[in-house]
Amino acid sequence: MNLRQLDLSRRTIAVAAALIGTVSLVIGAHAALNMRALDAAKAVSTDQVTGSVGQASRLALVIGNGHYPDANAPLTQSINDARALSSSLRKNGFDVDMVEDATRDDMVRAVNRLKSRIKRDTVVMLFFGGYGVQAGRESYMLPVDAVIWKENDVRRQGVSIEGVLEMMKEQGAKAKLVVVDASRRNPYERRFRSYSHGLAPISATDNALILSSASPGKVVDDGKGEHSVLVSEFLNNLNAQGSAESVFNKTRVAISRASEGDQVPSVSSSLLEDVHFGQAGG
Repeated sequence: MNLRQLDLSRRTIAVAAALIGTVSLVIGAHAALNMRALDAAKAVSTDQVTGSVGQASRLALVIGNGHYPDANAPLTQSINDARALSSSLRKNGFDVDMVEDATRDDMVRAVNRLKSRIKRDTVVMLFFGGYGVQAGRESYMLPVDAVIWKENDVRRQGVSIEGVLEMMKEQGAKAKLVVVDASRRNPYERRFRSYSHGLAPISATDNALILSSASPGKVVDDGKGEHSVLVSEFLNNLNAQGSAESVFNKTRVAISRASEGDQVPSVSSSLLEDVHFGQAGG
């Protein structure tokens, strides 16, 4: 081999070595980037899981029934109340399922949707505005397609508030909040009773808080405003935020004072822990 050939071989070897080194650097850099991307993805995933564990989910079922065929006039306030309350609850971190002018099938489906989503860490709220009737010491929410001539029809066609509360308990809800605006004179009870009895006492099952627009057995007249008296005061206190028990009790006191004792809402509580309204609340 002459010197020229030897020099060419050395240059070839040097170029090949340089190429191999460059490829190795590229592969190493690519691997490092992949590892950093994987670590970043794991970090994001961990943050998301940690955040979801630390935040109790919030669900609300809001029912506003206003157009009952047997009534002399629609309950326009019930629809307005359901819409305004739904908006406020969403601002407070609730995932709201709102139903207007619900038939019995609509109400049963809505309750079943709620049931399927309740977990052990869920704060659950039920609002009903419309006509309610007590039967057998239970209070029933009446759908707009109810055909009622006797007390047994209430049990068959109404949806028991106590039954919904029991479902929430069986599903393991963290806390149960209920607002019932249905202590109205209705077009049904006069058919099988001499006078309207309003609603029965609604017992607060474990870790529950219940607000009703009137004391058990009492009825109230709707005002002339856009919203019912109960929901107007409830929204005022809800927007101010604070603990659920404080919001419910302030609503009761405000209505009692404004009506000079003519309307005294009922509050029943068995809460075992604080529940707060607001995005940061528990």
